[in-house]
Amino acid sequence: MYQIRKATINDAKTIAEVYVHSWKATYKDLINEQDVSNTTVEYHQVYWETILKLSRKQQPVSVIEVEGDIVGFIAGGKERTERFGFDGEISAIYLLPDYQGKGFGKKLLKAFAEEMQELNYNSLLIWVLTNNPTHHFYLRLGAEKIEQEQTTIGTGTYQETAYGFPSITALLEKL
Repeated sequence: MYQIRKATINDAKTIAEVYVHSWKATYKDLINEQDVSNTTVEYHQVYWETILKLSRKQQPVSVIEVEGDIVGFIAGGKERTERFGFDGEISAIYLLPDYQGKGFGKKLLKAFAEEMQELNYNSLLIWVLTNNPTHHFYLRLGAEKIEQEQTTIGTGTYQETAYGFPSITALLEKL
């Protein structure tokens, strides 16, 4: 049994743990080993504490729990670059590896899209490392490839791709 709920400041450490575990599992074969190992729970706990102090309008964050344990989360808000004509952005969506590929990502995305629509957003953008196989998840749901750029992670430079959902309403119909 699962539950999706709005994250609270008390969730910051668990969100950081999910982020770091999922991030390391996802990116271990995609980026430099040193850059993967430098990602720490302590750093990300402070980051998520800061995010969770913001208003929901600025930065909505939701968690998904299975049997009372947080196994994933999604966060976002206003699109940061204002270059592509999208008003909303998914800044993070992470699930523990044991919960990936079981529909929980779709459930999180649906809850987030509904919340963003309630906050008067119309479209969503997400940046994904180009070599990350999870980009197919967004394409299957109707995302369009928007742009590719170089990004720096630690000491390495990697290509990332922006995918966009021009209509949250259309996205919700597929979820």
